Amino acid sequence: MNAIPRILLACALLSTAGCAAATPAAPAPVVSTSATAFGGTDRSWLEINIAMDEELLPLLDLVDDSSDLFDVVSQIREFTEAELTELRRLGEEAGLPRENQHKGMPMPGMVMPSQVSAAARLRGKEFDAVLREHLRAHLEQSQKLAASERSAGSEPRTIALAVRISGTRQSALNLL
Repeated sequence: MNAIPRILLACALLSTAGCAAATPAAPAPVVSTSATAFGGTDRSWLEINIAMDEELLPLLDLVDDSSDLFDVVSQIREFTEAELTELRRLGEEAGLPRENQHKGMPMPGMVMPSQVSAAARLRGKEFDAVLREHLRAHLEQSQKLAASERSAGSEPRTIALAVRISGTRQSALNLL
């Protein structure tokens, strides 16, 4: 159960506290056993990785086969889309909101819409240089976040995904 329904439940309980004693107590909120397996680090990690991967895709959409980075970008797109599917599934199980809570929020490794727009105006080697810079920042930050999840996470599937993400990011960085 997310925070708003809990607050509403608490307000409802407090507003009826002065009512007649015959009013039965409200049942305890039901929390899915699956959602309880996700700790705060797991939830935060899922949320930020979903946002980072979603914000990366528009940059990848700009790359065509004339780019020197076409092959590596194809690999990055493939693992990003596969990981996004898993991140979203785990996020749903963890009770995360479906909408991107971090859209447009500047943070390390996040490809901002303004950066995508600026890159779209470039061609050739200039484009490839900017693309390489954004990819490197994204991949390195993803590795740092995955290391945090591996050390402080509690949900086994989320930790296993963090391990896989560390590997895909290192492979892509090696190709850059």
